[in-house]
Amino acid sequence: MKKDIILSGVGGQGILSIATVIGKAALKANLYMKQAEVHGMSQRGGDVQSNLRISDSPISSDLIPKGKCDLIISLEPMEGLRYLPYLSKDGWLVTNETPFINIPNYPDQDKLFAEINKLPHKVLINADKIAKEVGTIRVANMVLLGATTPFLGIDLELIQESIRDIFGKKGEEIVEMNLTALAAGRAIAEKIL
Repeated sequence: MKKDIILSGVGGQGILSIATVIGKAALKANLYMKQAEVHGMSQRGGDVQSNLRISDSPISSDLIPKGKCDLIISLEPMEGLRYLPYLSKDGWLVTNETPFINIPNYPDQDKLFAEINKLPHKVLINADKIAKEVGTIRVANMVLLGATTPFLGIDLELIQESIRDIFGKKGEEIVEMNLTALAAGRAIAEKIL
């Protein structure tokens, strides 16, 4: 088992939380894991990108070569497209369809989605809308994580356990909201598949 994952989005969207949950679940599954430096996290609204590699055998490098990424998880559609050169021919893009328009020359949304729709393997969901239905926009990242769970190769129970471990200090209500968001995202991905 080997998964090379690129996580992308905009600062403040929760990319680090997704990476933490996946990483913790991978370790619970006795997998090897390496994560490259996250860029942009210090600036809310700046682009954020991280390489996350998990495998059942030792990993030499924490960087994913171009054309070798199995999964791009993106909380912002333009940021997902930015890393397409890294995606393998059988790789999947799982992205939020809600743009985070923080630059004056943000691409035309119709052209943006036309590019995404050219991909043979994609899951495009409105994570923001689903998160609001669950209770708060703040769990959009967990909705998106849920949509990636069919592709991770890690048992769902370990991902749920990791969410409990990470968010447990914030109280049971927060844990349950994150788990509900995870389940909502997974249900949408399963319908698409």
